[in-house]
Amino acid sequence: MLTVLLVMMMMTALGIAALTATGLENRMAGSMSSIEGATAAAESCTGIGVNIIQQTLDPDGGAGTVPAAFLSDAVPAGPVSPAGRGALTAEIMGGSDNNTDSPTTAPNFVLSVGSYTVNGDIDRLYLKPPAGSGMQQFAGYEGTGNSVVGTAQAYYRVDCVARNITTGTSARVTAVYACTSSGESCQK
Repeated sequence: MLTVLLVMMMMTALGIAALTATGLENRMAGSMSSIEGATAAAESCTGIGVNIIQQTLDPDGGAGTVPAAFLSDAVPAGPVSPAGRGALTAEIMGGSDNNTDSPTTAPNFVLSVGSYTVNGDIDRLYLKPPAGSGMQQFAGYEGTGNSVVGTAQAYYRVDCVARNITTGTSARVTAVYACTSSGESCQK
């Protein structure tokens, strides 16, 4: 009788341990899924940031200013507030290289992706002239130089933070892009 009682107590303890481990595994899986969703939302923000950069640099599109289609008062609404348009344009065009603002304190654009609110910040880090620029650009007729008009590379940091207010889940993605000065292409 005592042996049966001891076996029952051990089985009960094993059952409780198994239930606890299963509950913990489910919570961990749910948390991982939530983090993956936040990361995907922040990644989509970097894509929108690069699109804003390219459209602003494009001489036929934005022609040096953030296009109206990206403004929050456009139809359909875009992610950039009209009040922040000037500051964002200045950051993209080089009016304030390596600005110290961040997506958590002063975002350049805000968007909603599913249940996440995503804040994005674009900063131009620096402008890099191509190799062989300077006086060599005028030596093209002699065959020793290159024409470098419009080929300078501007380096941008796109920093995005996605937050789900109800669950408290957040993720941050930062990417650096090299873009041609004409806005034709940007590479990560």
